[in-house]
Amino acid sequence: MADFDAIYEEDDEENDGLLDETFISMVPDPIIVRGAGHVTVFGLSNKFDTEFPSGLAAKVAPEEYKATLGRLNSVLKKTLPVNVKWLLCGCICCCCTLGCSLWPVICLSKRTKHSIEKVLDWENSHLYHKLGLHWLLCKQRCDSSNMMEYVLKVEFIPKVSILKPD
Repeated sequence: MADFDAIYEEDDEENDGLLDETFISMVPDPIIVRGAGHVTVFGLSNKFDTEFPSGLAAKVAPEEYKATLGRLNSVLKKTLPVNVKWLLCGCICCCCTLGCSLWPVICLSKRTKHSIEKVLDWENSHLYHKLGLHWLLCKQRCDSSNMMEYVLKVEFIPKVSILKPD
């Protein structure tokens, strides 16, 4: 009679595995947007390809996609010419300064990546998270060589299943 108000948990491990497999949502592979410019400084190209990928056809309007890439390309258009000038000056003076003349280029490149990530965060919070997408800047190995390049990755956010019990 003392166990009348007691609450017991049922550990049914067989059903837990079945539920997890049943309610897994299928998420498509991320879409990669590569740099399409002629100049690359430390893996960051001077512009991204504005061609609309077919994997985003039912998710995003082509105008929104092009507007996002236009904002990113405008950031690159402002910052990368300065980076190239500092890179040339750093390479010319590299022997005299024992490589210390390349530090300004490294710092400017980090600032450029940071500003691109800020634009992507703004875009994600105002538009793309509502559509179930997440944009990010990430490093990826080039197809033709061993070098690394920065690409835009568009990931699909998995939808939360309302049928899965808590």
